[in-house]
Amino acid sequence: MPGPRQDLRRALHELAFRQAGYFSAAQAKELGYSHQAQKYHVDHGNWVRIDRGVFRLPGWPSSTDDVFARWTIWSRGRAVVSHDSALAVHDLSDANPAHIHITLPSSANHRHDALVIHHGPLPDDDVEERGAWRVTTIERTLVDVAGGSTPQELIDAAVAEALARGATTPRRLLRRAADADDHAALRLERALARSNVQ
Repeated sequence: MPGPRQDLRRALHELAFRQAGYFSAAQAKELGYSHQAQKYHVDHGNWVRIDRGVFRLPGWPSSTDDVFARWTIWSRGRAVVSHDSALAVHDLSDANPAHIHITLPSSANHRHDALVIHHGPLPDDDVEERGAWRVTTIERTLVDVAGGSTPQELIDAAVAEALARGATTPRRLLRRAADADDHAALRLERALARSNVQ
């Protein structure tokens, strides 16, 4: 019959399996692992310390999307992959950002050298679930990158690809552009004019 220690380990593994093998110190503490027990598991190789307060089960199979799950745990579940990183996730254009772009609520004050952090509200309609992490929808992503400093050529390519796939329509993008700031609207309209899709 399993004892409390096995129950604790099982609960941690169930949590980590939902989060691509990752879990936070706060989550482990909530399950019943004291700070002393956390240090013990790291020191004995049972857990791998990924960052301050972020752990992973050892031997977890790697995936290219693992990094997004990591930053979701790091942000206490508030991060949404966005902007240039979301372009790459959606395989739109040749976007290959040097840093991970995430959007956090305005109240969050997280910082990390590996990230470009954007702040602002994200309605549920603008977010897609990807298992252990979330990403902005294609239309929201296009509005976000158009409002930033992403080169116009990448925006043109991303809009053309999204239209060619049927992931959006010129009408829907124009509607989104109308609600965006002037800079984003102009760049989206320019990309639509160059797309040759009616």
